[in-house]
Amino acid sequence: MMRRIARAPWELLKGAFGWLVLFEARNKVLLAPSAVRLRRFEDAETARLAAALGRPPAALVATVIATHRRPGALRAAVRSALEQTVTDQVVIVVDDGAGLSELPDDPRLFAVSLARNTATAGVVRNVGIRLTRSRYVAFLDDDNLWEPDHLEQALAVLEPPGGPDAVYTALRRVLPDGTERDVLSVPFDRRRAAHEAFLDTNAFVARRNRSLYFSRLRRTPEVLPREDWELIRRYARRHEVRHLPRPTVRYLVNPESFFTAWDGPTP
Repeated sequence: MMRRIARAPWELLKGAFGWLVLFEARNKVLLAPSAVRLRRFEDAETARLAAALGRPPAALVATVIATHRRPGALRAAVRSALEQTVTDQVVIVVDDGAGLSELPDDPRLFAVSLARNTATAGVVRNVGIRLTRSRYVAFLDDDNLWEPDHLEQALAVLEPPGGPDAVYTALRRVLPDGTERDVLSVPFDRRRAAHEAFLDTNAFVARRNRSLYFSRLRRTPEVLPREDWELIRRYARRHEVRHLPRPTVRYLVNPESFFTAWDGPTP
């Protein structure tokens, strides 16, 4: 009984705002100092790498692939990006300080390595966004794959007059042995997203604007919510986000990586 009484305020706040929103508010308080330092590092690395690249890679779509010590999986992810039916794109691989392995020879592919490991996916992806020029930006992790028409399907929703600012497709979740676990397809509802973590940037293609940047909080596996959720929910505050219920992403449920157990218990 006493425990139930003690939890009553939390339950009221959770019902009013959503547990994910409350957790993120706590994160911003506890992790703010590290975020300030990481923003400075991100600015410095963006300037350094931009000078090395010279002219910014530009296309209709810029695909950002963050990576760290997964050379084999990275090459497969890069191939799935380069083999898209939409060819007006650039692919930028941003390595989180581990060093780059050999990648395919393609004029649309650019690869850079940060000066040190940040262990912060948001910072790695932000560098990729800032180094490119494009109307739209897409994201792919180094252990996931796209179907060949992923970008084509997304642009078919985004490009027509009156289209949304961003779209995310369905995820086909696969286990490490290659068997299919399920398909995650949840229509966008910003209120629902305060209570459920069903958003993932591997499926997200968005119009480039000032809202398109990732949180710089250093999120260990124990820190919830993930930066994917934070970006998409914040982006939707002022921009329309739409769901396309077509599975165009092969998402690896990888126990060695950060992944979301979307069907897990609610705190």
